[in-house]
Amino acid sequence: MWVNQNFLLQDDVICDDVLHIIFMSTRGSGPLLIHMETNGQVLIKTADMDLAGEIVQGIAAFLNIEDLQSTVDFPNEMEQLQTVLVQVDEYHTVRQKLTAEMADHSNLIRSLVVRAEDARIMGDMKNMKKAYGELYDLNKDLVQGYNIRCNNHQELLKCLKMVNQTIQKAGKLRGN
Repeated sequence: MWVNQNFLLQDDVICDDVLHIIFMSTRGSGPLLIHMETNGQVLIKTADMDLAGEIVQGIAAFLNIEDLQSTVDFPNEMEQLQTVLVQVDEYHTVRQKLTAEMADHSNLIRSLVVRAEDARIMGDMKNMKKAYGELYDLNKDLVQGYNIRCNNHQELLKCLKMVNQTIQKAGKLRGN
């Protein structure tokens, strides 16, 4: 029987009809309830999506089931996923705004370089110095914007990694 092969038990579980067994998770996620009916329906109750996925994977491998229909309810995981997806949207919006600002700055740089070079050719050192000063300030703004974009990108990657991990955990709930 699958339970006897996958859990360290003092005595083997003998089941003639319905199996109803409760374990305490050593991962700290509370109780794990496994209820198996004779018609093949299995009920797994736990607060840990990873644990539920591993149980489903183990049962599917034992019974040689490739794909199975499952219904799950992990409200905490879904709430956390929703929060992360909102963060992804916010980071993406900030990224678009910073990209637009960078494009505006690059157009301004072109015009300042042309203005500074025109002033240099005409011998107007006052306007040339002023244009190069504005270029210097604009360059500092671009570097600062770049650093903000890098941090934003790192945070976006962290959020997308969390989304991917949740999708992988949910995928384990469907069998091999």
